[in-house]
Amino acid sequence: MNYRSLIASFHDLCAAMIAWIAAYTLRFNFDIPPYLVDGMWRNLLWVIPLQAVIFHVFGLYRGIWRFASIPDLRRIALAAATAGLAIPALLLMLQRLNDVPRSVLVLHPLLLILIMGGSRFLYRAWKDGHLISPRQFDAEPVIVIGAGAAGAVLLRDLAGSQRWRAVGLLDDDPTKLHLQLQGVSVIGRLDDVARLAAEHQVSTVIIAMPSASPSARRRAVELVVSAGLKALTVPALADVLSGRVTAADVRQVELEDLLGREQVLLDDAGLNKQLAGKSILVTGAGGSIGSELCRQIARFSPRKLLLLEQSEFALYSIEQEFVGLPVNCVIGDVKDAARMNAVFAEHRPDVVFHAAAYKHVPLMECANAWQAVRNNVQGTLNVARAALASGTREFVLISTDKAVNPTNVMGASKRLAEVVCQVVQAQRSATRFVMVRFGNVLGSSGSVIPRFRQQIAKGGPVTVTHPDIIRYFMLIPEAAQLVLQAGLLASRQQEGGEIFVLDMGEPIKIVDLARDMIRLSGFAEDEIKIEFTGLRPGEKLYEELLADGESTLPTPHPKLRIAKPSAVPDDQWLVDLEQWLAAPSRTEAEVKQGLKARVPEYQPSAH
Repeated sequence: MNYRSLIASFHDLCAAMIAWIAAYTLRFNFDIPPYLVDGMWRNLLWVIPLQAVIFHVFGLYRGIWRFASIPDLRRIALAAATAGLAIPALLLMLQRLNDVPRSVLVLHPLLLILIMGGSRFLYRAWKDGHLISPRQFDAEPVIVIGAGAAGAVLLRDLAGSQRWRAVGLLDDDPTKLHLQLQGVSVIGRLDDVARLAAEHQVSTVIIAMPSASPSARRRAVELVVSAGLKALTVPALADVLSGRVTAADVRQVELEDLLGREQVLLDDAGLNKQLAGKSILVTGAGGSIGSELCRQIARFSPRKLLLLEQSEFALYSIEQEFVGLPVNCVIGDVKDAARMNAVFAEHRPDVVFHAAAYKHVPLMECANAWQAVRNNVQGTLNVARAALASGTREFVLISTDKAVNPTNVMGASKRLAEVVCQVVQAQRSATRFVMVRFGNVLGSSGSVIPRFRQQIAKGGPVTVTHPDIIRYFMLIPEAAQLVLQAGLLASRQQEGGEIFVLDMGEPIKIVDLARDMIRLSGFAEDEIKIEFTGLRPGEKLYEELLADGESTLPTPHPKLRIAKPSAVPDDQWLVDLEQWLAAPSRTEAEVKQGLKARVPEYQPSAH
């Protein structure tokens, strides 16, 4: 028994003695007859040891007072009830209850429950900050949106906070109006946030709606921001319940919270069967998608996780996240066929996720066009052939929506990489090839979001290429999870060569993203200006996920569909492609002419 248990045990024995004396005192209206006083003290010599044994039998000292709850009260009640039966039985055997009033035997267990239970809950209330504390009056008043489970957890954590003090709850459920949660009243609906914030002199609102629909969360944020208030949000309820964070670890609302992406439901059992105990290789492991793929794959305990990356610093950075895990860090360039063959021969991966690519459209459009083709097409062919030679089961190519009716070199090169995989698959290879197309991911390297953040931090202006430009967006973890799911579905296909298209939701105007980020940063649009700079080389106003002439088929997963192309080139096409790729360099015009000949839907932009 540790010192805390010894203190609790001493407290309970004192409580038992006080309850015994208080029972006599109440029975005789604070005037105990002298002839019963000696018996009261004498019987304590039997009552206290008996109760000590009963308290330990019922495990009263295994609970933590800081988190005293209903189960603790139930154990106290059972222990007191047992003592209420055992004490009369013992005293009956010893002295036939001659000097113990019967009402004392009834009052004693009731008083015992009141003292022992009350002291525990009083201690918890003190630790949780529910008792009056002068420091709480110095805390900043906040309004909490959401009178649900997350709101209850948040209010409990805020009760002991010296930083925040909840003055009211907002919820659109009319049945909750004027009710209380953790002692805080529901004072209105979400539409009332501006008026109620002014009444209670509140400048900060915490949105506690992690399980609500994306549209509901977005509406709450827009109402708060439009009222000129600071919007904070709570962590995901699963993270709070797991103990990784507390509900009071609020953070600023990020653009990701407004994207409106539903949680991805993964076939964990199937992925575990596919990845657990296997050798998995990820090319481009230091990039945005590649690194997230590595994190997601690590959850399924592969036998070996191979991180292939050209950039030394990017590989070092991702390596630091996997200290103690069975990972192999490999420096290599996918354009180096000999290096790819050596790596695959040594490690013989069961599954390959090919994420290495040059993807920045303007940079790859002009002077670097041939490098984009070499990296995205020749690199894919090198990795694919190395996978074939080593007996890889599944090969997943990370593609892009820019491969559909491409207007730029990057998109055309990724479409060419898709066709390369389909041709290799058509050669009746044992490896199953699958391609996964999706749009932009928020926060990836080279995306507009980091640039907008930097521009806002400098006071603007925020630069957008065109007022009507739209893009599909998804979160990096969501994209990685769906890539894994597509790989699992590919492993169940008989033929291979399918192009999986991710459900990207509705396209979003880039200018709307800019406005959201400006508002979330606490500025108005007249403070941070938006400037339109014109489309950059290779850019188009909108992206597509399916090319003309393609049809889609449903899959068992609601966020994945299969695009079936009309035809796949023959082996001679691949021979001709390799001869074209063998040139050490080509001009921009030669590159675009060659792409046009091999990707008929490619229409170079006028820039």
